[in-house]
Amino acid sequence: MSRIDIQSAVAGTVWQITAEPGARVGAGDLIMILESMKLEIEVPAPGAGRLSLAVTEGQVVSVGDVVATLEPV
Repeated sequence: MSRIDIQSAVAGTVWQITAEPGARVGAGDLIMILESMKLEIEVPAPGAGRLSLAVTEGQVVSVGDVVATLEPV
């Protein structure tokens, strides 16, 4: 497995980060919640790996921005 970049599907704000940087996550585990137009959009891990965050809570993101990466373990 190679590195997986996790991109934002919406333009909005990083409302809450729910997983710790460096944590091992599994496919489907909740990583963060984005807020866009008063909606909360959950961002799950697309696969398993060690999480590295590219954003902080309160940061504004655009569609396609990399918000996190998963490294194989």
